[in-house]
Amino acid sequence: MSVPVLSAQNIGKSYGSGTNRFNALKGVSLEIRAGESVAIVGKSGSGKSTLMHLLALLDDPDTGTLLVEGTDARTLKGTEVNRLRNQDFGFVFQQFFLTANATVLDNVVLPLKIAGVPPRERKARGMAALEQLELADKAKNKAITLSGGQKQRAVIARALVNNPKVIFADEPTGNLDTATGAVVEDILFALNKDKGITLIIVTHDIELAARCDRQIFIRDGREDTTESGAPRKRHAGAHAGAHA
Repeated sequence: MSVPVLSAQNIGKSYGSGTNRFNALKGVSLEIRAGESVAIVGKSGSGKSTLMHLLALLDDPDTGTLLVEGTDARTLKGTEVNRLRNQDFGFVFQQFFLTANATVLDNVVLPLKIAGVPPRERKARGMAALEQLELADKAKNKAITLSGGQKQRAVIARALVNNPKVIFADEPTGNLDTATGAVVEDILFALNKDKGITLIIVTHDIELAARCDRQIFIRDGREDTTESGAPRKRHAGAHAGAHA
């Protein structure tokens, strides 16, 4: 069997010290394989976002081991961690983190600029990503002029521009109305199904989680095996054709 894309072995994470110490994660183990869609599910404060930040190499665990395609993350040099975060990983957050007065295209190509991709190639790849998300006509608009659904599609375009292996989505529909959120969900699951991008979604939304191949429930910093039950499969009919 192939090596997991990500493997966490008894990882823990704490913040603060002394009487203010908070144990956000208390020994979580999991494996995520290429092409899977996985939901990390839990209430606010359960540790689910902390877990995603550790898996995405945005933070380091205090205890345990995190393997990235079989390599201990602690052995990776800073330049390699930056490359993984910039090229192999794409990020879609509840907060859009777009530069309001920059153009949509400039926002989308930011990872390419960081990676040192030449301007002409940046523009071509950025426009291709916007075309895929049906936003090419908004390329020259300032990000501040977009609707919520358009902003989230711009964020997905930015996540895609480097052809990532993994997309991390933290409450990707949290700031959207139900109809627009459903469109964004369909886009993410179509990318998983059609392009084989591994999709890791952090959510408290049980219906969104149920669309994933697998759910990992987190409660009080630990995996909650009492809630998970049998794996639930993705609903049929996810598509990327609709737009918000």
